[in-house]
Amino acid sequence: MSMASAYDFTFDKIGGGPLPLSTFRDKVVLVVNTASKCGLTPQYDGLEKLYSDYKDKGLVVLGVPCNQFMGQEPGTEKEIETFCSTTFGIDFPMTSKVDVKEAGRHPFYAWAEQALGEPAVPVWNFHKILIGKNGEALEAFGPRTEPQDAGLVAAIEKAL
Repeated sequence: MSMASAYDFTFDKIGGGPLPLSTFRDKVVLVVNTASKCGLTPQYDGLEKLYSDYKDKGLVVLGVPCNQFMGQEPGTEKEIETFCSTTFGIDFPMTSKVDVKEAGRHPFYAWAEQALGEPAVPVWNFHKILIGKNGEALEAFGPRTEPQDAGLVAAIEKAL
């Protein structure tokens, strides 16, 4: 069965409880697989800025902690949550820790690959998938695409 939209998927919140993507209906969602011990971890700063700049216009940044890339997210969910809030003042929603590639990956990532092809498959931490207001997968951005990258910002503004 082919999933129609991102709204068909549910993650768990980092603090527990379900986080259905349908919660974000009519919003633009930037799904980012994150890690606390990565060279790209400072992108949290930029992601938080992106979120604070655009949340009133309808952008949600969704952090998805993942430990699949050289074990760079080894902590417990509580440790991840504390790190993100104390180190970077993260205010955007975060999911529980999941796999984002290979056999055990969260079904959202299988759907994104089906929709966008190879570019949607995370190759490293801080890979970004942009979801439009109707739950459609719009575009994927690689880990080295900084949150303030002109192309990424333009895609977000267009989607909003």
